[in-house]
Amino acid sequence: MHLLARTQEVLGELIGFPTVSADSNLELIAYAADLLSEAGAKLSISRDETGAKANLFATLGPLEDGGIVLSGHTDVVPVDDQEWTSDPFVMDERGGFLYGRGACDMKGFIAACLAMAPSFAQLDLKRPLHFAFTYDEETGCFGARELMAELAKANFRPSVAIIGEPTSMRVIEGHKGCYEYTTEFIGQEGHGSQPGLGVNAVEYAARYIGKLMDISENLKDRAPHGSRFDPPWTTIQVGRIVGGAARNVIAGRCEVEWEMRPVQDKDAAFVKTGIGTYVDSVLRPAMKAVAADADIVTHTIGEVAGLQVVSESEARDIVFELTGSNSADVVAFGTEAGLFQAAGMSVVICGPGSIEQAHKPDEYIALEQLQSCLDMLERLKAKLS
Repeated sequence: MHLLARTQEVLGELIGFPTVSADSNLELIAYAADLLSEAGAKLSISRDETGAKANLFATLGPLEDGGIVLSGHTDVVPVDDQEWTSDPFVMDERGGFLYGRGACDMKGFIAACLAMAPSFAQLDLKRPLHFAFTYDEETGCFGARELMAELAKANFRPSVAIIGEPTSMRVIEGHKGCYEYTTEFIGQEGHGSQPGLGVNAVEYAARYIGKLMDISENLKDRAPHGSRFDPPWTTIQVGRIVGGAARNVIAGRCEVEWEMRPVQDKDAAFVKTGIGTYVDSVLRPAMKAVAADADIVTHTIGEVAGLQVVSESEARDIVFELTGSNSADVVAFGTEAGLFQAAGMSVVICGPGSIEQAHKPDEYIALEQLQSCLDMLERLKAKLS
């Protein structure tokens, strides 16, 4: 079977596994493990503490340091409240495009890797080729964090990682960090006719958000000179607020889900110090003056470092050669790449499909993009044998 047709077939299977981050990915991992095992790969599957999710790390070639990792996350974002023109978990081909949840983000890349595995296995590999498929990237890169810890314990050191996020096959050498938080406001309920006798968690949440927005504006003046990011500064975004019981009840609880995307580590410290000082000196004292048990607690959901641009990059040089590109970009969205970099690998991001399609209804990937990815992987053979 032609490689593109085989990739399309595998992608259809992958899309059929509804691996929304809140649910299990074990069926997909088992399917990928079977394909890699058939190709002769040596497998390692590790589950999370719930047992419902797993990472897959597989190797073709010698078990030694210095290998190249092809990596992708297996989880996808929900389809709830999205209007799809076809079943999001049944791949649909229309006009040279393959539709389905995860088609570009990022099961298309995984499908190409799995379709190519038998071809890689036929080589006399002098350098190891690894496949790393992780869980829960969309909710905090939890799987990749666990995988990096496992590799460190095993004293195993791949040297290059290619993260196949959808970049339209552009070479990406840097991205912002992604820090995610949930801030909980614990107030005191009461009758809405006497607001001064209670602590309105929603009102304090609103003041907290206002301060975040003030800090966000100040971050614009902190943009590094010559920053290549769009926007060039660290951003803050409030994604969700939930609280209160009824319009005539003083809200006893509220939660605010927010994130920041740091351009530089010192900006993250600037944000934390700014909002922390405001909570400690203004908000919390005012709340406790009315109710001793009132409080504000921030829970860290995930703090994933960005991918730092470096002057010398083996990964970038390799992918330049594989794709024919001679320039690398940076992006604002986050990936697992920073975790691989922190583990000592040279890292670049390059994969099929456009990030513009990710997380949207009728997500799709072009067959042309899959072919370009296969072409890149075909050229990788020369780097391994």
